[in-house]
Amino acid sequence: MEMLESFFGVIGDLTWGWSLIPFLVIFGLFFTIVTDFVQFRFFGRMFRVLSSKNQTAGKDKISGREALLLSVGGRVGGGNIAGVAVAITLGGPGAVFWMWAIALIGMATSLVECSLAQLYKRKEGDEFRGGPARTIIHGLGEDYRWLAYVLAFCLIASFAFGFNAFQGNTVAGAVQDSLGIDRMYTGVFLAVVVGFIIYGGIKRIAKAADIVVPVMAVAYVAMALMVIITNITEIPAIIVNIVSNAFGIEEAVGGGMGAALAQGLRRGLFSNEAGLGSAPNVAATADVTHPVSQGITQSLSVFIDTIIVCSCTAFVILLGDVYVPGAEGIDGVVLTQQSLVSHFGAWTQYYLTFAILLFSFSSVIYNYYLGENALTFMTKSPMAVHILRILVIGIVFIGAVAPGATSVFFFSDPLMGILAIVNLLALIMLFPTATRLIKDYRKQLKAGIEHPVLNPDEYADLDIDTTAWVKKTNLSYV
Repeated sequence: MEMLESFFGVIGDLTWGWSLIPFLVIFGLFFTIVTDFVQFRFFGRMFRVLSSKNQTAGKDKISGREALLLSVGGRVGGGNIAGVAVAITLGGPGAVFWMWAIALIGMATSLVECSLAQLYKRKEGDEFRGGPARTIIHGLGEDYRWLAYVLAFCLIASFAFGFNAFQGNTVAGAVQDSLGIDRMYTGVFLAVVVGFIIYGGIKRIAKAADIVVPVMAVAYVAMALMVIITNITEIPAIIVNIVSNAFGIEEAVGGGMGAALAQGLRRGLFSNEAGLGSAPNVAATADVTHPVSQGITQSLSVFIDTIIVCSCTAFVILLGDVYVPGAEGIDGVVLTQQSLVSHFGAWTQYYLTFAILLFSFSSVIYNYYLGENALTFMTKSPMAVHILRILVIGIVFIGAVAPGATSVFFFSDPLMGILAIVNLLALIMLFPTATRLIKDYRKQLKAGIEHPVLNPDEYADLDIDTTAWVKKTNLSYV
């Protein structure tokens, strides 16, 4: 076991420690500049997907909004509450600035990877399947099948297994600490609910996300807004503090600007997942008229996750009197929890527990679907999917009732690092195709077409599933 831990530790150091963060930043900047700052130019269109009048996909299809909310539910998790607190503790207030910066850059990366996933999606029955593995096969060719299998394996091991164990542990721990409910009961509850949702397939998963995610996001953001409004006069000083710490003008922790930069980038990348190869699996399920429309929608998901939800946690902490720059001791979810208590009293710890429950639950069903989608790429066996579902339910239960069991999944972060590097390499190789899509979308907008439609005949040189792109007019769009 020690040898395995050392092996994966080396992989983690080589990915997250040396190459991955610079890759994500540099590639994100490259995508942003070459696409002429596409995430900002299409920013206004992103919010159209939230309107009910744009949700006219068939009742048996996944709408653009449902795909958005499922991905938001996956991106937004315990990390938005605990992870931001850790970043501020280790990197100071300046970490928040770099968290914002990487999110704005990551919006372009997410738009590119999700547009490609949409283009190369496949119609299977009345559902769509897609994602980085299928993008590699159909975009780069059979010679790269081995690379697609590496990606799919890493996705299953890290998200479906490892991260779901951690989510179960997070929920059970929070419920036990604030409500005194034994981990066993929480584990049984999570296992039953998760089982009901995932056995309903992607449609039930998407419908559940369409209900759970708005509730959890509004509930948490509303609490943060109350904190901000009651401390509105302090906001300018907090923003000045964030910026000055980000550039080393003031130092809140040891390491100054370097610590702020490292922690902000790491937290932002872990949280919004732009470029990691996870969200495109969900983006490909949506029934839309043009791949870029879902790319734009998923770009909004990054914005919601980091610029809105992570910022809420940051302001709750920085406006409170619990956080002391440079001090050791309180961090993670406890810092966020005690900061809320300092604002409004002890009842808020129960409110936060409810938020963590919803955040983690949405992440579990999202993580499961990533695993299922990767598995269906590797094998068409219905039994394999059935076994995966049983394993995920069991892992969530074990993670909840036996917190020490999560140490078994030490391979999760290193494998996610490999997943991200493979995904980024594929994105670079397929970037000309992505720019072709974006130019087509812009051309149609310029011609006065309010809702651009992909014409598969214009992409006959590519290995796309034309049955997934027959001309339709009554769909979810942006």
